[in-house]
Parts: sequence; C-alpha cells; structure tokens
Amino acid sequence: MVAITLPRIIRIGGGALAELPEAMTQCGLSRPFVVTDGFLAQSGMVDRLLAVLGTAGIVATVFAETVPDPTVAVVEQALKALRLSGSDCVIGFGGGSPIDTAKVIAALALEPRPVPTLKAPVTTDAPGLPIIAVPTTAGTGSEATRFTIVTDEVTSEKMLCAGLAFLPTIAVVDFELTMAKPARLTADTGIDSLTHAIEAYVSRRANAFSDAMAISAMKLIAPNIRTACAEPGNRAAREAMMVGAHHAGIAFSNASVALVHGMSRPVGAFFHVPHGLSNAMLLPAITAFSAPAALPRYAACARAMGIASVEEGDQSAVARLLDELGALNRDLSVPTPQSHGISRERWFEVMPEMARQALASGSPSNNPRVPDAAEIERLYAEVFG
Repeated sequence: MVAITLPRIIRIGGGALAELPEAMTQCGLSRPFVVTDGFLAQSGMVDRLLAVLGTAGIVATVFAETVPDPTVAVVEQALKALRLSGSDCVIGFGGGSPIDTAKVIAALALEPRPVPTLKAPVTTDAPGLPIIAVPTTAGTGSEATRFTIVTDEVTSEKMLCAGLAFLPTIAVVDFELTMAKPARLTADTGIDSLTHAIEAYVSRRANAFSDAMAISAMKLIAPNIRTACAEPGNRAAREAMMVGAHHAGIAFSNASVALVHGMSRPVGAFFHVPHGLSNAMLLPAITAFSAPAALPRYAACARAMGIASVEEGDQSAVARLLDELGALNRDLSVPTPQSHGISRERWFEVMPEMARQALASGSPSNNPRVPDAAEIERLYAEVFG
C-alpha cells in the first residue's frame, strides 16, 4: 500500500493565475506573504500577481530577496520578514528557488528551529502556514511536491528537506507565465522535469500512481522540449511542458528521485551550476550506469518518449534512450562541467565530498543500481569532460 500526497487545490491552464483569489477564499486565506526574486520584481511579473490579488481586495507583503540555490541566511532573512508581516499564508512565485524558500519559511513560521534541523532523513510533517505555489518556469514541479532544498553556506551542502509541511495547499499551474522565458532556462528546466519523470519511473519506490504521472510527463515533455526552446511563443509546446513538469513533480513527490538528483545537488552547491543544468550534465552517463539493473523500466521510458516502438526489444529501446539523451544535450547546448568553466583541479579535489553528500541525501538508495562512493566518484570523473 502507498500513501499519495497532492496539493488540496490545483488550478491549471492558461490564465489560471486569475483564479488564485478564489482558491485563497476557498481556503480562508487573505493575507499573503509573497516570496520571489529581484528579476521577477523588476520585470513586472510580480506586479501582474499583485494586480490579480488586488482585484479581490487582497494586499500582499513582498519579499524579493531570494537567490539561486537559497541559503540558510536568505531563509532566515525571509522568515524574519514573514513574522513581522502578520501574514496567514506564503506564496512562492517564481522558479524553484522562490518556491523552495517559501516552503521552508512557511514550515518554520509556527515552529521556529534552526534550518539545518530540517535536513533529511528528518521528516517534517507538522503543518506550518499554508503554502501557495505559483511556478513561472516549467521544470521543478515544486508546486506539487513535499520536498524543498536549502543550501548550507557553511558546509557547501544542498540540504534535502522532506515532509508534508512542505506540500503546497494551493498550486497554480499557468503556462502563460512561462511564455517569455529564454531558451537556456527553458532547456535547463525542461531537462530537469524530464529527469524527474525518468527517475520517478525507475525509482525503487515507484508505484502505480507515480508510474502513470511519470509516463504522462514523458509523453508531454519529450516531443515538445526542442520546440519550446526554438519557438518560445509556441503556446501548445509551452502548455505541454508546463503540464508535463507538473505531472513529473507529482510523480517524484510520490516515488522519490534517485541517483541523478543525489549527485546533482553537490554540483550545484560547490560550483553554483543551476539545478536543471547539473541534472542534464549527469543524466546520460547515470542512465547508462543504471539501465542494466532495470532494463524493462528504462525501455518503457523510451517508448513513452516516442523514440522506441512497442514492437522492439528492451535492449534496443534502451539504446535509443541513451542516444536520445545524448542528442538532447547536444541539441540544447548542454555543456560538460569542464566546458562550463569548472576547474578540473577543484572538481577532482571535491569529488570525495560530493560523493559523500550524494550518498547522505538518501536519493541514490532509490536508484535501480545502488552505487557506492567509489562508483559515484567514477561517474563524476566520467561526466567532467
């Protein structure tokens, strides 16, 4: 038996942002604290959100100081502002970083404690303030998950935090918020969501529900990611990517991610590589490493992505999957760590610590082929370039 967790209310589709006040009213919420970043505040996107809230007479407090890979210091700064605001809910508006920050401060609002005490394997289920997630990228799926990530700047560790306290009460999934996103961001977040779907499907914790969501995500993302990057105004492709990212988020929230994410977090923490990009750097090599332990599952991924037929055997389908993941990285100009400008000396110097952090996160234990530290180090060496 499995337990499935989902947001209480999901408003989805073009223009769904306009329905946010109604959803808040349904939940008895009226004093939001908006967590976002400086770019969204300066570009007018936050004004768009505030205008929607204003039509319903809702006045929000805005915190626009989040940073990529939110740190403990930023979380503490946001938490202080939240406590002074008198808000009754927290809106995460943006990509993964604002939503991650919103989740943590909402969880800590009613039960103050040091941020590092939330780190997995601790599970934080006690409810804090209600969380409202409004993603402006098609990638993280965070609006549907019971996970969040915070970087401990003292130890250079991306801390995975898990529990029902981080599950949004309301999710607004409006693809129109992604229409102006540049190709690099679209590619990185798109491969992130594809990784979520693949890892959820091959996870040792996969179940019938998560499988259905993961397969749906792959069917939506794989045929549309190149189009969304090449034609940013293509509404059909943008919608498919947004819905696919949402389904992938539901999938991994209920099945967990695996080795790619376990190894990706330390890369982001040590080298400040965007999360989706570090996933993309790792995905082909880790899929090749893992596939022999779950050939039928990876073959099913290839078929869901439309790159292998039902008639061909699993070995052939997995070969096509590996070819496609490599081609996708080439087509979307995904660099290696080396071509991204990371120092070879520094990369190999911190490999043992990255491997330790990857294993400590618990994600590699969900992988079809569970590696030891030496195997993780070899994979890091392989992908460096």
